[in-house]
Amino acid sequence: MKILMYSVRPDEQPAIHAWAERNNAQVDTTPLPFVGNINLATGYDGISILQHARIDDVHVYEDLAALGIHHISLRITGYNTINFEHADANGIVVTNVPAYSPRSVAEAALMHTMVLLRQLENTEARMRQHDYSWNGLQAREIHNLTVGVFGAGKIGGTVARIFKALGARVIANDLTPRTDLMDTVEYVDFETLLAESDVLTIHTNLDATTHHLFNTATFAKMKNDAFLINCARGPIVETADLITALQSGTIAGAGLDALEGEELFVEHDLTNDQTHDFSLYDQLLALPNVSVTPHIVFYTDAAVQNMVDIALDDVALIVQGKPSPHIVHD
Repeated sequence: MKILMYSVRPDEQPAIHAWAERNNAQVDTTPLPFVGNINLATGYDGISILQHARIDDVHVYEDLAALGIHHISLRITGYNTINFEHADANGIVVTNVPAYSPRSVAEAALMHTMVLLRQLENTEARMRQHDYSWNGLQAREIHNLTVGVFGAGKIGGTVARIFKALGARVIANDLTPRTDLMDTVEYVDFETLLAESDVLTIHTNLDATTHHLFNTATFAKMKNDAFLINCARGPIVETADLITALQSGTIAGAGLDALEGEELFVEHDLTNDQTHDFSLYDQLLALPNVSVTPHIVFYTDAAVQNMVDIALDDVALIVQGKPSPHIVHD
């Protein structure tokens, strides 16, 4: 079995080599992206890609099928990058890594919350100016708050348990309530989630129903001292509307690991770049009530290991004609 992995980082290599040895397989890697380099997959049985930008060019799917490869193994959770109409038309199935490490993201949601609650950004900015005063820096404690979880799946459920353990009241909104969370969360409708959450943390998929779900109208229904945390997908939040809400005091702050348009920036050092428009990001970063990371909260040793193992396991299963539990659809 020969597998080619695209967009491979150096930190993934140990896990890849270990998987190849365990499975007696040839796994070759390239740092190059999948789109524009499909021909590299010639002679391979399967591929794995790490893709942030959407693939709408039908020729990508046609070319892949022409090479005899009918499976795209994504090494991430999000699969909104795939045009499933084109994939289906060319007999290509798609798998993802649904939960590479729920704790990695859940702990980061707590991290962003703590940064905001404790006003660490403001405090550090003052101290750099030798201002050690306390005025305006009074914090709130988690056990006195209501934490709302939008999307209580594997990650959201882990988030709920962490905040519950810290003494918070935890409410959740999800299409499918989980019986194993009944002792942890109180399930509520979306309007109640907005109205009662002191911290509202997003852990849902990006699709037509969630795209720009958090916008001016949504923010107006939240408490003006509430914090929004987004460690899911950037386009779930309308960025310009969020900036306005933060500037006007409609909500108190935001912790963001996912941002719209991040596929142009993530994993790149653009220190001296003059070609991209960073205006929205710069506006966010200039605000004192925002905590931002570059879609990095998943990035732990355990998560990288799991992403590689699950993605390659799926390639092996499908190459062998076996079903994968991680096949996704639009």
